[in-house]
Amino acid sequence: MKRREALSLTATILGGTLIGADAFLSGCKADSKNTGLFSENDIRLLDEIGETILPETDQSPGAKAAQIGEFMQTIVTDCYDEKEQVIFIAGLGTVEKTAKEKFSNSFLKITSGQRLEMLTVFDNEAKNVKEGEPAHFFGMMKELTLWGYFSSEPGVTQALRYNPVPGRFEGCVPYGEGERAWY
Repeated sequence: MKRREALSLTATILGGTLIGADAFLSGCKADSKNTGLFSENDIRLLDEIGETILPETDQSPGAKAAQIGEFMQTIVTDCYDEKEQVIFIAGLGTVEKTAKEKFSNSFLKITSGQRLEMLTVFDNEAKNVKEGEPAHFFGMMKELTLWGYFSSEPGVTQALRYNPVPGRFEGCVPYGEGERAWY
């Protein structure tokens, strides 16, 4: 085979691969059945719930810095089944309803102490859910907050000890009480 023939054949194969990939990928579109599941107000509410669970400190940013509301929206919309989505969305309504009943105001407008008091009650309820029962909405929110925060850039680089190039493996690294965990 001559050089020109080889280049022509390579270009044909490569071009077919690129065109084929485009045709294949254009068929992969997100299922939009659940778009609009959350409003902008819901995202703000989830940010504040996350910030109450993991507040900002002098050592690290809070959950709001990790845009935890958007993370929760993505996971609930894309990964949760319909039953779990219903529980989660109803939980947002429960948070707002409880805030209005207990403190005569929206969750977004009550004090951080009132938020903590209210979420502590929900946390205790979530801890008492028996195996086989449907999940408690606050357990879902708390898990998503922790997962989203500690896999976000602010969580990894500022809340944990981050070493982008760790070098060689050291199985026994001294760890003192109060030190941040490694990522």
